[in-house]
Amino acid sequence: MPQKTLLLVSVGSQTAPLLKDLQDPLAAQMGTASVSSKTVLPTPAYAFNKDRAQYHCNAIMRRLTPMMEPGQHMVLGLTDVDLFVPDSPFVLGEADRESRTAVVSVFRLRQGADGEHLRRRIQVEVVHQAGHLLGLSYCEDPRCVMFFAQSPQDCDRKQLSLCNQCRNELIKLNR
Repeated sequence: MPQKTLLLVSVGSQTAPLLKDLQDPLAAQMGTASVSSKTVLPTPAYAFNKDRAQYHCNAIMRRLTPMMEPGQHMVLGLTDVDLFVPDSPFVLGEADRESRTAVVSVFRLRQGADGEHLRRRIQVEVVHQAGHLLGLSYCEDPRCVMFFAQSPQDCDRKQLSLCNQCRNELIKLNR
């Protein structure tokens, strides 16, 4: 089976240099090739909700979906704005399997982290969202990359790898 390709898109200029650091973990953990988009989307003012002072994930994801080119199977945007979905106070990221689109925010991941610590948190969350795009669900093992992180500290506890159960599930999905 050919390797699936994930398009990585910077949403806001501050995230562009981070995209290269995501390619190796995505290949190693998810078996996914990734390419960085040459197009950088501006800060998503269209997704801003003034009552919450946050940005709606789905609005951003709708702008990402048409960016996929032939040969690309999924798209993931990396942004520096605070994200939400209606029933949560915030989210670190969101993925939609049907549209094959995801978005991850570094906004809250920056809390108490910089340099290598921040880079690892971003990698963990991006690999997690890519897992959803590939068909994986949440995992109950707090060390598995597919565990549902509700805080940056949850990302710190997770490994940058799948547990055995999730790895076996990914193998089944890729058949």
